[in-house]
Amino acid sequence: MRKWMTWVGLAVLAMVVLLGVAVALLQRWAGSDDFRARIEREASTALRVPVKLGGLSVDLLPLPAVAVDGLQVRTQPPLTAERIEIRPSWRALLRGELEIASLLVRRAVVPQQAVSALSAAQQRKPAAQKTGAGTPPGDALALLPRRWIIEELTLVQPQRRITLDARVLLDAQRLPDAAEIRVRRGWLEGARLDLARAGRQWSLDGSVGGGSVAGKFTLDRPPAGGFLLQGNLALSGVEVSALTAPSRPLTGRMDTQTTLRAEFRDPARLADALQTQTRFTVNQAVVQGVDLAKAVRTAGTSSGGQTPLDTVAGQVVTQGPVVHLRNLVANSGLLAATGNVTVEADRSLDGRVGVDLAGGALGVPLVVGGTLDEPSVTLSRGAMIGAAVGTLAAPGPGTAAGAIAGEHLGRGLRSLLGK
Repeated sequence: MRKWMTWVGLAVLAMVVLLGVAVALLQRWAGSDDFRARIEREASTALRVPVKLGGLSVDLLPLPAVAVDGLQVRTQPPLTAERIEIRPSWRALLRGELEIASLLVRRAVVPQQAVSALSAAQQRKPAAQKTGAGTPPGDALALLPRRWIIEELTLVQPQRRITLDARVLLDAQRLPDAAEIRVRRGWLEGARLDLARAGRQWSLDGSVGGGSVAGKFTLDRPPAGGFLLQGNLALSGVEVSALTAPSRPLTGRMDTQTTLRAEFRDPARLADALQTQTRFTVNQAVVQGVDLAKAVRTAGTSSGGQTPLDTVAGQVVTQGPVVHLRNLVANSGLLAATGNVTVEADRSLDGRVGVDLAGGALGVPLVVGGTLDEPSVTLSRGAMIGAAVGTLAAPGPGTAAGAIAGEHLGRGLRSLLGK
């Protein structure tokens, strides 16, 4: 018996030694310049953009892991990461399957232009060579890590950047079980969001811009395939300019009630598929860059300034990146205004508002233009002609009255001519 135990012990010891040698050889091979260069070539071919790796390592103990250090995807500007670490599931490996248990991304910088360049490079590929081509959606989702750890991820847009930490836990179907996001620096600094799940419903709780965020959502998988996202979201006491920074077209504390819906197959297309409807009220608001009262008195020839308002209320409807502001109503002691404005994807403005001055002109029509950063208001063509005639007849009061009459005349002619 003792001899048998000795042989078993020697056999186990030999296996451990062999395993240790294999691990050492694997680590040395993975860390070699030849292996790293091969991975760089494969990644560059797949992405159609040069890829550079600072280092590559493989660990089997205590848990299997593959790590990349000093990643550079050489778009213009480049996409970089200090470290990316992937750990597959032991149980899945024993079954002969690949399942990623966790993903760590540390100090990555992701410019919007780099993402656009990668997307464009993929579109130039022949259909059969595109990343993920021919992969069923369910199989692609199965490759998503169950646990995400994001440390100091910086997202860079042309006019702003945001650095955040995130923790995300997915279930076996790759739906979120829990998530937390903390904004470290930049846009929305200090904001937090926490997502929790109860059955088929998710609740969102957070803070941003000195106010609170709360919401409830459902995510279903219809029989026809894809996803159906539905829910509602409420903001309370949020400073508007914190959401639009660095632009400050409007300041004040905002309360909102939003319903949202999105039907999509590819999660990457969620932002394009998302449709929202929001009712909002902004208290003690200030419209920056436009003095509506002065614009009315000068027939739209003035620019700049600001318009203090007691309240601004209305509806917001989004379709992808385009935002429609409808049924706007603004009030103060000096004026009241109503109208509709559209914010295009390029941040340009297009709309009309009617302004009533206290003790003065009523319903003066103004055309909203410019951009979120530099808004402008002018009279419509018909109103400008009327304003010019009114100014000649009675400078001051005649300007506004003529603008109103000119606008009505212009509408009448367009109706008569069918335009």
